[in-house]
Amino acid sequence: MTAITTASTATTSLELEEILAVAHQAARPWAALRPAQRADMLDAVASALDEAAAELIPLAAKETHLGDARLAGELKRTTFQLRLFGRVLRDGAYLDARIDHADPDWPMGAPRPDLRRALRPLGPVLVFAASNFPFAFSVAGGDTASALAAGNPVLLKVHSGHPELSARTGQIVESALRAAGAPEGAFALVRGLEAGGAALRDPRIKAASFTGSIPGGRALMDIAVSRPEPIPFYGELGSNNPVFVTPRAAAARGTKIAEEFIASFTLGAGQFCTKPGTIIVPAGSGMVEHLRSAALPQGAQLLNGRIQSGYVESLQQLSAHPHVSVLVQGPEPLSDAPSPTLLLTRAEHVLAAPRELEAECFGPTAVVVEYDDESQLVPLAQTFEGQLAATVQAQDDCPVAELVQVLAEKAGRVLWNQWSTGVSVTYAQQHGGPYPATTAPGTTSVGTAAIERFLRPVAFQGFPQHLLPEALQDSNPLSVPRMVNGQR
Repeated sequence: MTAITTASTATTSLELEEILAVAHQAARPWAALRPAQRADMLDAVASALDEAAAELIPLAAKETHLGDARLAGELKRTTFQLRLFGRVLRDGAYLDARIDHADPDWPMGAPRPDLRRALRPLGPVLVFAASNFPFAFSVAGGDTASALAAGNPVLLKVHSGHPELSARTGQIVESALRAAGAPEGAFALVRGLEAGGAALRDPRIKAASFTGSIPGGRALMDIAVSRPEPIPFYGELGSNNPVFVTPRAAAARGTKIAEEFIASFTLGAGQFCTKPGTIIVPAGSGMVEHLRSAALPQGAQLLNGRIQSGYVESLQQLSAHPHVSVLVQGPEPLSDAPSPTLLLTRAEHVLAAPRELEAECFGPTAVVVEYDDESQLVPLAQTFEGQLAATVQAQDDCPVAELVQVLAEKAGRVLWNQWSTGVSVTYAQQHGGPYPATTAPGTTSVGTAAIERFLRPVAFQGFPQHLLPEALQDSNPLSVPRMVNGQR
C-alpha cells in the first residue's frame, strides 16, 4: 500500500497523484471481494486498534485535551462500529438485492423482462476527518468504516487538530488491511488543505464525506457539486439541537430537567455536534431559577486554538445581543479553559431574530428561552433551520402532537424526555437532518444505514447466470436476503 508520510508533512502533488492512482487501481479488486472477506478485514482493523489502545489514547489526550476515560470509550465505539459493519456485510441485506423473473403476462400491457438489481460500490471515497472525535469520526471512524465496508477505497484527509494520532492510527489501519490481504491502495492518508482540495476535485474520487463547520463544509460541497462530474458530498455541518419543555413537565420535574440539561450541554466542554444549544422553558415555572442556582462544572480546555477562538467570538456575539443577558456563568468564561455559560432571552426576541439567537455556539454555552404560553412552542419550533436532533421534555398527556410533527420536519432525530448527546451506533440510528445540519438529509453518518451513502444501484436485464453478481444469481452463492418477484 502507499506509504504514509510523517505526521507534520503535507502531501505533495506528486504523492497525491500516486495515492489517487493506486486507490483507483484498488477500486475494482476491493469491490470484488466477497462481503464476508471485507468483514474479516474490518474485524482485523478493529482488533489492531484495540491492541494499540495503550499507545493511542495518550497520543489523543496530548493533542486534543480530552480525558483518558472519554477517549477509551470513544476508541471502544470506533472498534465496535467497525465490527458492526462486518456483521452487516455477512448478513448481505445491505445489497438490497431484487430479482424480477421474466413474466409474459405482466399486467402493464407488455411482457416483463428478467431484471435483477443490487447495490454496488461507487469507487474511491475521500473522507475529511473531524476534530472533536479523534477516533470515532476520524481516521478509522464511521465514515471510513462505512465506505470500506461498502467496497470503496478510502482516502482520509487528516484533521490538523491531531496529526500524530492520525499518523499512528493510519499506520495501524494500513498494516492491518495489508496483513489481512487487502489490495494495495485500499486506504491512505492525505494531509494539508491544498491536497484535500485537490483530491476532492480529482475525477477518480467518486464521493466525499465531511464533519465540521458550516463554512468549511459548504466550501467543500460547492467544490464537489461544481466538478465536471459532480459527486455526492455527505457533510455534517452545524446544529443547535433545541429542547422544548412543556409547563406540565416543568411542574413535574423541573429541577431534574435543569440538572440533566446542564450535564448534557457541558458534556465534553460542549464540543458535541449534538449538544443541546437552546432550552425553551415556561415563564413562571421555576425553571429559570433552577438553572440559575444549579452548579456548573469547572471549565475545561477546548480541542485546539481555532475552536477556542471561534467559541469566544460566538459567545461574545450572543452576549452582546440587546435582548440577551447572562443567566449564570462560571468565573472564567473566556479563558483557555472556559467556564460554562447560560444566557437568557425571551420567546418574542427569538421569533423576531431567530438566525442571531439560534446560531450554534460550539463550546460550553447554551441559551435559555422563556415563553409565556404553550401556544408559542410550535411557532418557535418553526423558526429553526435543519437540525441533527430536537428534544421534547413533556408528560404523556401533554398536547404536543403538532410540535412533534414540526420537529420531525426540522430534525433527523426527535427525542422524548432524553438528551441528544447520546448517539448510539445501531441499526435504526439517524444522524443527519435538513441543511445546515447536513448536506444530504436522506442519509445518516452513524449506524448501519450509513453504508448506503457509498453504494449505487445497478440493474442487470436479461443476463446469463454466470455474468450476474453472485447476490443476483438464482443459486444465491452468498445466501443474501433478497426480494424475488416482489416478495421477501
